[in-house]
Amino acid sequence: MSRSSWRQRIRDRLAATPGVAAVRRPVTPRGAAEFDLYYVRTGPPSVHPVLVIPGGPGLASVQPYRAFREHAAARGLDVIMVEHRGVGLSRHTDDGADLPEAAITVDQVVADLAAVLDAAGVDRATVYGTSYGGYLAAGLGVRQPRRVRSMVLDSPVLSARDIHDVREAIRELLLAGTGPTGAALAAKARALVDRGLLDSTATQLAATVYEFGGVRALDRQLDLLLSGRTVLWRIMELIGEQAMRVVPFHNEVDLVNRIAFRELDYRGTPDGLPLDPSVGMGELAEQMPGAAPDFEEEPYDLVAEMPRFDWPTVVLSGGRDLTTPPAIAARVADLIPGAVPVRLPTAGHSILDTRERAAIRVAAAVTAGGDDIAELARRGTELDALPGNATVRLAALALDAGAFLGRVSPVRLPR
Repeated sequence: MSRSSWRQRIRDRLAATPGVAAVRRPVTPRGAAEFDLYYVRTGPPSVHPVLVIPGGPGLASVQPYRAFREHAAARGLDVIMVEHRGVGLSRHTDDGADLPEAAITVDQVVADLAAVLDAAGVDRATVYGTSYGGYLAAGLGVRQPRRVRSMVLDSPVLSARDIHDVREAIRELLLAGTGPTGAALAAKARALVDRGLLDSTATQLAATVYEFGGVRALDRQLDLLLSGRTVLWRIMELIGEQAMRVVPFHNEVDLVNRIAFRELDYRGTPDGLPLDPSVGMGELAEQMPGAAPDFEEEPYDLVAEMPRFDWPTVVLSGGRDLTTPPAIAARVADLIPGAVPVRLPTAGHSILDTRERAAIRVAAAVTAGGDDIAELARRGTELDALPGNATVRLAALALDAGAFLGRVSPVRLPR
């Protein structure tokens, strides 16, 4: 079976899934050609459903979030998710060709969200966006404010300047040191930098270890590096490389990564100092399938627009998030009048993807409105205590097992 016929079979099966529908959308704003943009709606019908927008760009909605929608429906939530143009079911024109470059812009994706609400007969929705999806959610607020009843911005992207906060958070953790073993951890990280062992790839791996396992797990992994035992790090590097592969109907970055680089400047400009995430993103851009163009211009000025948002908003953040650090979420909460900040101290990036139960409870509270929203400000620790997604729990266990199998005693550097 050819790859194209295999993909078509999967596409036909997913398109026939209960709740999945399509709306005709223009390929480009001024062109006559149209294509099928898919979306899915599940749960008990309501007047004001929850429009859930995943991160990325590159993540599909229909297949990867099937379990999430089932769990949300069990909680009584009416959920709509849109298959991002250029991804999964919404990847192709009518003749089967990939959507052209001109079709892939943030503004067109935001217009797609509004078109799906129209097709579903929804006047106003609770809009839940995570990471890049938070930028899209805010973009819907900019372009179509009357469609927003309430909003959840989970681990939000604020602007193309977010790279500065990412850089500061990584250096604060690894070079200045935070937490109960901060000083010792920072000494180890500086020693690794001096030896040339904590390069851009290792820095990203260290950030991932911290998000999943916290300071204790990170300290153990730095001990492995200092002791010259790099097998586990190499395994994690291979896993990271596999995660960037195009997986049809799950993660397809090849067409849409131009949004990340051209409009949101995920790459940034290196500042020449150690542990710069811009270096790692530049290297990643070179490895990614498809073009990685230079940054041109952001589609929206959210710093100027957010103070005009006049709907109830909750801003979620994870205390260990080094992808969109808590400082960004705090700034977003300050910009939006009356926004309710909720931080989960031990969570990493994207509560939707790592702490599904917490995300569903927040979505339910925001949908209910009133005092339920205000109460969330006091429930961060309670939400943090809910079990994480299975992949998060397994990752934490694997880190502990890896450190144990490495049989590395804690490394103590001379003061």
